[in-house]
Amino acid sequence: HVVLYTDDLLEAIREIRRAEAFDRVHLALDFFDASINRVTAWVTGSRAAKKAMLAALLEPTHLLRKAESDGRYGDRLALMDEFRTLPVAAVWNAYCLRSGVPAAADWLADVAAYERDVLSCRA
Repeated sequence: HVVLYTDDLLEAIREIRRAEAFDRVHLALDFFDASINRVTAWVTGSRAAKKAMLAALLEPTHLLRKAESDGRYGDRLALMDEFRTLPVAAVWNAYCLRSGVPAAADWLADVAAYERDVLSCRA
């Protein structure tokens, strides 16, 4: 079980955002998959969850609320579909670089070095 950036994860996080419930919800992530390195699983899952949170926070939810309050449910649906293609990856990569961590999949080189230099010494 490794958390991935899937539609299910994204929609769950969006619902938390739309309900303004981040302060009332605790998220737990599972990082076990015996077929892969635990560090890779941990980083993949953590980054997926953070990307989903970022996507939810970037969503202009006020537009959804306005459409719904005006009874324009078709507009709300169309907006939700449009929001799926917001430039989350570009914002995510900028966030990573500003935070001093590798962007995109560049972190995999660090895990490979850890496997080579640390894990391989554990026999």
